[in-house]
Amino acid sequence: EEHNQNIEKDKTDTVKEHTKKTFKHAKFTKKASVSNFSHSLLSVTLKGHSGKVLGLDVSINGKYMASSSDDRSVRLWSVKDFGAGNKCVRVNVEFDHARFARFSPDSRAFIAGLAVENTVRVFKLGKNNDGVTTCIPIEGDFVKYNHGGSFVMTAYKNTTIMVRNLKGDILHTINTNQGNNNYAAVSPCGRFVASCGWTPDVKVWAVNFTRSGEYKDVTRAFELKGHTTTVWSFDFNNDSTRQDGVNKILFFRMVTVSKDGSWRFYDTGVEYEKGQEPYLLHTGEFHISDCSIDKDFCIVALSPDARVVAVACMNNIIVFSTASGLMEVEFKEVHTEIITALIFDIAGRYILSSGDKHVRVFHNVLGYKETIRELEEKIRPIPSASSVRERYQKQVDEAKKSLNAILK
Repeated sequence: EEHNQNIEKDKTDTVKEHTKKTFKHAKFTKKASVSNFSHSLLSVTLKGHSGKVLGLDVSINGKYMASSSDDRSVRLWSVKDFGAGNKCVRVNVEFDHARFARFSPDSRAFIAGLAVENTVRVFKLGKNNDGVTTCIPIEGDFVKYNHGGSFVMTAYKNTTIMVRNLKGDILHTINTNQGNNNYAAVSPCGRFVASCGWTPDVKVWAVNFTRSGEYKDVTRAFELKGHTTTVWSFDFNNDSTRQDGVNKILFFRMVTVSKDGSWRFYDTGVEYEKGQEPYLLHTGEFHISDCSIDKDFCIVALSPDARVVAVACMNNIIVFSTASGLMEVEFKEVHTEIITALIFDIAGRYILSSGDKHVRVFHNVLGYKETIRELEEKIRPIPSASSVRERYQKQVDEAKKSLNAILK
């Protein structure tokens, strides 16, 4: 399902966009004294934008990362070439700039939310004769690219969320009843829209279509409860599957962070149609240097396999395990300005952030460590001659090899 989180203007309220990883940080005044950031886990700094990078997104096929900037461009970066320097394709945004870009689920196009026009422009990915990736705007004929089950979600600063078709027609209007909308997002699978605001909960709705792809309705799915005050932000994992012995199991998780200083980690793979609510798996407190969590907006990102959480506040980032809650590392003064976006790549190998003209790409070392720990726990009770044990051990060896290559 096509989706994005474009924020528009209401006649009675001036609205500021809240992209998937972009928030209001009006009270931010702290800046790093130098721009030459370095860290042992920094894989590369992506340079190329001449203006502030406002948003980041990665394609579902794992090939591309898009960075949107106020320099009137969106740049497409090859994920496999992150370590090879600053290879990218520049996509011009004529007469405007994109506050964010969101890839379509088939990775053949992306949607850009325009800052001045408060509208959506669509770009289709293609190849030049020399095989180089290129993009062209197809806003006029995008309906020809349409397929069943597509929708766009737009959110307002007040309590309004709208589900639209790809022509912009309103299919359904949601009143979140959360005082205001701090943040709104569409799940990676495109089945759900969710929001958080002044209230201590996250509300999730299902966008339903018929088997033929016709819009049906929007219904309440479930709520994430437990915080004592405002939820700053939340994130979905990438709806992944995990191997449990010989079986593959669906793996749906969400994480939330609140101004009460706590994070909460949920199992959301429930039968919500039957009234089943998500299960709380883990919760804990978090602290970030030089930040007032009760006042300063926090951005949370959940790794695709749901093993690792990253939280950004001001221009600092912490990384911790969802299993233990223990912090692995804190990156301080990552950018010279406020962090605007925080994401994982689809493979979970990297943590990416933006906040000034640069994009920082960090190795997700904790992801490798948690994979090794979990697999070794599964191996212990399995007989030594088992093919399952052999398969797990191979995965452990591969993860250790990758980890050692980073830490050497």
